[in-house]
Amino acid sequence: MKSTTSIKLAFGPSRRLALLGAILLPFCVKATQAAEPLDTAVAQLIDRSEKQAQLFNAGRMHEWYEHVGIGDGFILMEPFGGPSSQGFNVSEERLEALARTFRNGEATLELEQSYASNDMVVLVYIERQTGEVHGLPMQDWSLRVTQVFQRQDGDWRLVHRHADPLVRAISLEQTAALAAGRAVQAAE
Repeated sequence: MKSTTSIKLAFGPSRRLALLGAILLPFCVKATQAAEPLDTAVAQLIDRSEKQAQLFNAGRMHEWYEHVGIGDGFILMEPFGGPSSQGFNVSEERLEALARTFRNGEATLELEQSYASNDMVVLVYIERQTGEVHGLPMQDWSLRVTQVFQRQDGDWRLVHRHADPLVRAISLEQTAALAAGRAVQAAE
């Protein structure tokens, strides 16, 4: 008589985990592959932002505009205050006026935080910069900056920039004067 051996497959927790792992593995690999280029994109946008600040503060506006990559729906909140502007006037007159306004400057970037998803990157940083602005002598013009980049047509485009000169703390009274549109008294 022939002996037959029967094998019973156990579908306990370890078998279920192995099957789940086999199913999820391709998705995990894809997520890891997506994260690496996103990290690279963030690093490139940090470098690009620093170069953009250097070109702008040096008054090299044509190079700055070619480098910055302004996107559709761009919104600017200027460090001089006032309402936000939408879009960017890239006319020769505007670029020349900016080149006369910002001169002989230098800049470095100190990253505070970055946030990234597949279609959006937010950089929060301090632009440590000096320059001649509006004819004033060379001085520190450091700014707190938030820039938002959005993937548009396969490229990262700048869609929002907010900058303010409040790198150093100011008093409640000075803050209240700024908020009310009054002249700010120098700190004692």
